[in-house]
Amino acid sequence: MTRVVPCGAGDAGGAGRSGVSPGVSFQRGLSVLISVAESGEARVEKIAADAGIPVSTVYRYLRTLRELDLVEERAGTYAPGWRLLEISGQHLTHTRLVELGHGLLQELTDATGETAVLTVRVGTRAMCLRQTQSPHPIRMAFRINQLLPLYAGAGQRLLLAHAPRAVIDHVLEQPLRGITARTLGRAQLATEIDRVRQSGFLVTRGELSEGAVAVAVPVVAGGEVLCALTVAGPENRCGSAWRRHAQSRLRAAGRQLGELLEHRAAPLPIG
Repeated sequence: MTRVVPCGAGDAGGAGRSGVSPGVSFQRGLSVLISVAESGEARVEKIAADAGIPVSTVYRYLRTLRELDLVEERAGTYAPGWRLLEISGQHLTHTRLVELGHGLLQELTDATGETAVLTVRVGTRAMCLRQTQSPHPIRMAFRINQLLPLYAGAGQRLLLAHAPRAVIDHVLEQPLRGITARTLGRAQLATEIDRVRQSGFLVTRGELSEGAVAVAVPVVAGGEVLCALTVAGPENRCGSAWRRHAQSRLRAAGRQLGELLEHRAAPLPIG
């Protein structure tokens, strides 16, 4: 993670009534914004540690950033606001993914009988951007916009494997909670990253939810992995034949979504 380390309050002239110069104050505000943007979702204590400033100071900057819609508060944690997502281009990308991906998700659910999920990476977390749920009474499902750990689950681990090295290192440096008995530890997770990148798909069993099986593929457009497509269901319905079928349908859907995204992103012809 990139960290902006503010210089001391006495290092610059022109300090205001708070004893901090405008330049240092601006730098601190940016460091708070960077921490939120890179984390995807963070508590004040983590933001303060990243920025190297007191918690009380962080609250002051967060109040201003919230007023500008650059960050938003979610039950005591802070996440990028709609304006920050729009500035970074994520808002537009997410809108396109929702617009183009919903029909493909429904086709995946119809073909596999299980829940289909589209996830994106937001900093060092993954987010469920859209899903179509299985018609079965017992099924796997997330909440829309639910933030998920990058290190557990098929779509999430696939996004981690294709993330920038700085994001991978940051995730591996943090304490990894054992969500289930099958959640990978740090050493195993690190060795799996290259294999996942090369295979082009991922199958997991019970890493995030006990008794769940999930298959995921990346969606590539413009040479970048923009999201992951996943289908997931309970182990008693998702045997080896189902996994092969799901993988085949996911690969086709992933290619189709990638082509649609590239086509929509292409400039209009002149004349």
